[in-house]
Amino acid sequence: MAFRCQRDSYAREFTTTVVSCRPAELQTEGSNGKKVLSGFHVVLEDTLLFPEGGGQPDDRGTINDISVLRVTRRGEQADHFTQTPLDPGSQVLVRVDWERRFDHMQQHSGQHLITAVADHLFKLKTTSWELGRFRSAIELDTPSMTAEQVAAIEQSVNEKIRDRLPVNVRELSLDDPEVEQVRGRGLPDDHAGPIRVVSIKGVDSNMCCGTHVSNLSDLQVIKILGTEKGKKNKTNLIFLAGNRVLKWMERSHGTEKALTALLKCGAEDHVEAVKKLQNSTKILQKNNLNLLRDLAVHIAHSLRNSPDWGGVVMLHRKEGDSEFMNIIANEIGSEETLLFLTVGDEKGAGLFLLAGPPASVETLGPRVAEVLEGKGAGKKGRFQGKATKMSRRAEVQALLQGYVSTQSAQEPGLRVLTSCCHRHLLVNKIV
Repeated sequence: MAFRCQRDSYAREFTTTVVSCRPAELQTEGSNGKKVLSGFHVVLEDTLLFPEGGGQPDDRGTINDISVLRVTRRGEQADHFTQTPLDPGSQVLVRVDWERRFDHMQQHSGQHLITAVADHLFKLKTTSWELGRFRSAIELDTPSMTAEQVAAIEQSVNEKIRDRLPVNVRELSLDDPEVEQVRGRGLPDDHAGPIRVVSIKGVDSNMCCGTHVSNLSDLQVIKILGTEKGKKNKTNLIFLAGNRVLKWMERSHGTEKALTALLKCGAEDHVEAVKKLQNSTKILQKNNLNLLRDLAVHIAHSLRNSPDWGGVVMLHRKEGDSEFMNIIANEIGSEETLLFLTVGDEKGAGLFLLAGPPASVETLGPRVAEVLEGKGAGKKGRFQGKATKMSRRAEVQALLQGYVSTQSAQEPGLRVLTSCCHRHLLVNKIV
């Protein structure tokens, strides 16, 4: 049986009768993860709301102003999920979310048209398609497509839209000889009754259960955005139809206006202006990296040449990276000193490096990472990683001082050298 939504895709509301209402659950997925909603599956004598199928998502709408959150097909019936029960036998008013419905009609009919033209012009067969939230994709049985093929398909489909070709829906019995001439990818296992055929005059006839426009002029326009690599030896053709093209143009125009204001040039010069900015940024980044390396060498030599050198050396700097810390460690190059370096937010997240005698680093590295609530790894006298609590650096200092005190019990006078951004040197005797 064809539902009312299939017999008249343009109908926006109608009255019908509730057949049954039973408890049900609906699993949803949003920004906060998966959630299970408790509600009811309502079955109507007929429905204006399309249940998902044929690559087309389900409709949204209301039954007596009660929101329908999902519509699914079950044999010849449609289950409408609501969070409010409805009495069997009662008369109800069903309204469809027209904006969503008409969008789906445009994308689905657009897919039929593109599929037929791609097959006619280049013998490219459609193996599947997806009606996405923002764009749709047709999977074609070819490993690649040329830009010329894409342009030819786009030109042809828009010519047919301007020709205002009618789109008709018919029902054929399974034993009708005409079924053999109709394009399709098979019927569902639970299909019963006649076969529904959607035809674009002089262009295509295709088995389909979805909702469609009655004339190609209602598609307005089709824009093919390009191709993407699909599954093995397949190509995805990405497209927009109808109102989606207008919304895409509105977003693109808004972006163009914003870039014009930021770049201080016309749209035709945007690409060149961005390229110049990218080149300037690369040069600045390179110069900054060289300065940071020079600074790391200077800091390392200052620490190494300090009269209070020895024992534990600590340094924190807001700016820097792993390379910055490793340059300092390389320049110092002493295995007789514990070197603890950190970069990043003084109270938040950052990077750390512990260098020194291999046995000591192997023992202390995991403990340092634990204190800073981070993770790290190391070998050959170095342990480095990411930290989430730089505010606990003082606890690491106490840990290292305690370790050195224990190890140097027989060597009085071992010192701890501490530096913050290399502006102040604090030397503490370990006793």
